[in-house]
Amino acid sequence: KPDVIVTVDNGISSIDGVAHAADFAIDVIVTDHHLPGDKLPQAFAVVNPNQPGCDFPAKNLAGVGVAFYCLSGLRSELRSRGWFEKAGITEPSMATWLDLVALGTVADVVPLDEVNRALVHQGIQRIRSGLCRPGIKALLQIAGKLSHRVLASDLGFALGPRLNAAGRLDDISLGINCLITDDPHHAMSTATTLDQLNKDRKSIEQGMQREALSVLDKLLMEPDQELPVALCLFDARWHQGVVGLVASRLKEKYHRPTVVFARADNGELKGSSRSIPGLHIRDVMEAVANEHPGLISKFGGHAMAAGLSLEEDKLEKFSQAFQAQVEQEISADDLKAVIFSDGELRPDQLSITVAELLRDSGPWGQQFPEPLFDGEFTIKQQRIVGEKHLKLVLSCPSQPDLMLDAIHFNMDAERWPNRQCETVHCVYQLDINDFRGKCSLQLLVRHIQPIADERTTL
Repeated sequence: KPDVIVTVDNGISSIDGVAHAADFAIDVIVTDHHLPGDKLPQAFAVVNPNQPGCDFPAKNLAGVGVAFYCLSGLRSELRSRGWFEKAGITEPSMATWLDLVALGTVADVVPLDEVNRALVHQGIQRIRSGLCRPGIKALLQIAGKLSHRVLASDLGFALGPRLNAAGRLDDISLGINCLITDDPHHAMSTATTLDQLNKDRKSIEQGMQREALSVLDKLLMEPDQELPVALCLFDARWHQGVVGLVASRLKEKYHRPTVVFARADNGELKGSSRSIPGLHIRDVMEAVANEHPGLISKFGGHAMAAGLSLEEDKLEKFSQAFQAQVEQEISADDLKAVIFSDGELRPDQLSITVAELLRDSGPWGQQFPEPLFDGEFTIKQQRIVGEKHLKLVLSCPSQPDLMLDAIHFNMDAERWPNRQCETVHCVYQLDINDFRGKCSLQLLVRHIQPIADERTTL
């Protein structure tokens, strides 16, 4: 029976929920970063940089960033009232929470503008210095990452998925407890559980992805059948906690806006969508909802990702409306994936010194991408490691004696290794492989195309 409810990273679309709380004389304070609809919840207060009339300049904050600034403002107000002194409480240092702010900002994949880069940079510096939560230390150890060398990408690809796995498959409080505990032993125990949940999540996701790809492959095998401009998929066996990840994988593979549905606990379908550059997916959902009242039960999100719910018997109608709306808003060129390269590096620039310079120029992330380079290479060795990762040894045509280790994660096992391929055009990042304390240069391949079958303009 609370007197006050404070939301974090949600609530801006909870019109009915806030009204229901008011019926019980509960004040609601909404802190959120998602884009609001035409109507705001009638809360005691709404803290959201994206609400109409808000002149706060940092519009790209994640939910954790909004909470951080909200707490900073509260501290300033309490300080001005002399509250800390009167209560005999030491004024808290907001820097204490920057490790969590950095983790949440990167994991939520918000644009790394000037403010977010500063928050992430300072948080990473604290983690590298050992000034972070025991849970973050434990998760890094479980993931095989060194705290003193942690990068923004480690937060996004190593820690984020393990924490999210709890909410996807079990109980989100596991991830919360891991992050808030002060006991290193409890942190390690919880991190170990999260790691196992993440392995289970991967297995479920891979199965769902195979089933989705099979559906699309059968569709493309039909005569005169082309891939639609938008993908909408549902299977009664799919897990609702993993639909967003599957939508993201399909979007990456086919470069189509994608929504994937599963049955939710309340009998409705729960969908998660991912978009491509040039299409604001939340606006698409809003347009569909306005054009077809009652079709979507609820929705919310932002430009590149959105969630929604609808009744199962309305799925076909939604799919048609979704396709029609996407067709109105994008062109044929939008459906062509484009890779932007920063150009070709000279052989003398393919060095660990340059790789360290790039690493230390971060943090890199959403809308502030790490530099990509491209060039032609000769394949000296190629093999699959870890079931689906392509391990390569490459050389430069202009300097054949320069051997370069390279790896392409999650490669198509049906296409590679390719023993007939001798030369390739690669798009890559300069990476540092830290193995048993020894650092060496590694090319992190993002795209690879045989020279004899070059069809992509870079």
